[in-house]
Amino acid sequence: MKSVVLHRLPPSSIPLCFKSSSSSYFGRSIANNNNYDKINPTTTSLLVSRFNQIRMSSSSPTNQNASTADELNVFQLIQAHQEKAARLPPIEEIKTLLHYSISRGVLSTFSLKYKGYPSGSMVDFACDAYGSPLLAVSSLAVHTKDLVANPKCSLLVAKDSEDRTDLVITVHGDAIPVSATERETIRTAYLARHPDAFWVDFGDFQFLRIEPQVVRYVSGVATALLGSGEFSKEEFTTAKMDPIYQFSKPITSHMNKDHSEDTKLMVHYSTSVPVEFAYMLDIDSLGFNVKAGYQGNNFKLRIPFTRRAADRKDVKTLIVEMLQAAKTQAS
Repeated sequence: MKSVVLHRLPPSSIPLCFKSSSSSYFGRSIANNNNYDKINPTTTSLLVSRFNQIRMSSSSPTNQNASTADELNVFQLIQAHQEKAARLPPIEEIKTLLHYSISRGVLSTFSLKYKGYPSGSMVDFACDAYGSPLLAVSSLAVHTKDLVANPKCSLLVAKDSEDRTDLVITVHGDAIPVSATERETIRTAYLARHPDAFWVDFGDFQFLRIEPQVVRYVSGVATALLGSGEFSKEEFTTAKMDPIYQFSKPITSHMNKDHSEDTKLMVHYSTSVPVEFAYMLDIDSLGFNVKAGYQGNNFKLRIPFTRRAADRKDVKTLIVEMLQAAKTQAS
């Protein structure tokens, strides 16, 4: 499979069917908010890239008009589906990912040794009940010395480090030592994410909490449309986490191992696109995300549930209902 490469096009060269009249983040409509892009950036990259390829091929004497029309129709189906697919609110999705999914990132500090220059370190982290990142740091580490001198820092994390068009989150805040009364609670939270981190009990280690001041995100890098936004400390602290996402790993592992053909069938049923494969990435109360393939291109799709899942058992019910509907349609 080849990766999708974006060919940037001026707005006038993109047909109306590739544009959106409403603002959305990852395909979810959000009115009157300039922080959000107009359509799913990952899907946009695919659509615009393929449209450009089809447009170029249509000028060739050997072009097959029927094939070209079919391909355009397929990618129009994808765009239309993704614009309507239900997703978590951006702030809820970001807070949920930080708490349950992502556990390593790049910590940026003000260098104590090289005055005026930033310094970067790869660090593991967990989150407390309010979503604040927790670090276990050694007094011998360069970034610890930097933070003692100046607690201002940022933590950059990527949802998918192999896909630069996917979601990237940056937490700007102050790294503050955890109090002695909180240490055991914080230690438990950290070890829940990093069970092999026995070194947290070494004498030179301590826990720091990054108290967020601003949480920023960006998506769709290197695509035609760039999505970005930010949340204040108060907004982020009070935001909820999705209750279903914590079961994402066991559910998706089971589906990918034992029911990959069923996932492909559900994606076909939901999008009307005959994908060649579909690998389930994660799941939440409103639906699941897949990596799918079609005609040599890999892309990510959002597959919504018919309603919000109430609990883990209900997720199974919704998947079974969707699969039964897909099989009925296929037959």
